[in-house]
Amino acid sequence: MAVLPDSMTAIDPEGAGGPEILLPVTRPLPVPGAGEVLVRVAAAGVNRPDLMQRAGAYPPPPGASSIPGLEISGTVVGLGAGATEAMLGQPVCALLSGGGYAEYAVVPAGQCLMVPAALTMVEAAAMPETLFTVWTNLFERAYAMEGDTVLVHGGTSGIGTMAIMLGRLFGLTVIVTAGSDAKCARALEIGAAHAINYRSADYVEVVKQLTDGRGVDAVLDMIGGDYFARNLKCLADDGRHVSIAAQRGGEASFQIWDVMRRRLTLTGSTLRARSTEFKTLVADEIDRQVWPHVREGRLKPIIDRTFPLREAAAAHAYLEAGDHVGKVVLTVE
Repeated sequence: MAVLPDSMTAIDPEGAGGPEILLPVTRPLPVPGAGEVLVRVAAAGVNRPDLMQRAGAYPPPPGASSIPGLEISGTVVGLGAGATEAMLGQPVCALLSGGGYAEYAVVPAGQCLMVPAALTMVEAAAMPETLFTVWTNLFERAYAMEGDTVLVHGGTSGIGTMAIMLGRLFGLTVIVTAGSDAKCARALEIGAAHAINYRSADYVEVVKQLTDGRGVDAVLDMIGGDYFARNLKCLADDGRHVSIAAQRGGEASFQIWDVMRRRLTLTGSTLRARSTEFKTLVADEIDRQVWPHVREGRLKPIIDRTFPLREAAAAHAYLEAGDHVGKVVLTVE
């Protein structure tokens, strides 16, 4: 077994601010606790919550690393007490509560998934955060099932592209919104049944037309604000609305009587602060239900662009600009 260093390079800003604060620093090597593994990081996904954390709007949950980064791929190089010996040396990807923008990271063993030959390490790093989020919210909280029609906002984001691809695998008709004709075209290429340019069309009216006035079975929404009431107009009777972010604000006004009359279900969740036990259960379910498709090459993330870890500032600026399709990933030399 290789001798591990005492320190590592990481992106760990001390304050809040713009992308320019994301500078490489030296930090002590993390030590895996009970049930945890130490991973030598190959790549780390960049996600919108990372941008919010950097700006001071989304602090890490208690006990989580101050280093940003919610998903990684890499090789297990150390074991905490109780971690399975067989994991040592294995290629894994993992969902983290923080700590991904670094050369090494610790993660509960139960939140790891084995990286199959069908995935590169860059692809593997781009899977956990969006996969866990879409699976728990669209398939578990919104009960999406074969034959359902669903509306997904942000169709070319990491979440949106994952929802499109999972939807195709599990028999959903996925309608998405995006902010340009080019992005709509790309969403259709990825597998969306329909893509609506929200800048040039009223998505509520288009959804009604596409569903012959019935509406969709579920909405996966990361926009919030004034979209919330409009989303409810898109739902069929007994429809389910799931909120996973609120980019246009956390307050909404809607008709309670309408929710009652049409038997709508309004729910939502955040994933980062959930317990290790919950995330382990989700990982087990994904391993059974989704990972066979990954192993066979039927499910891969859409990678837009990669940046070296030391250029995390440029990666954040690029993601913030909003021109990407799919995932942005940091690579660790």
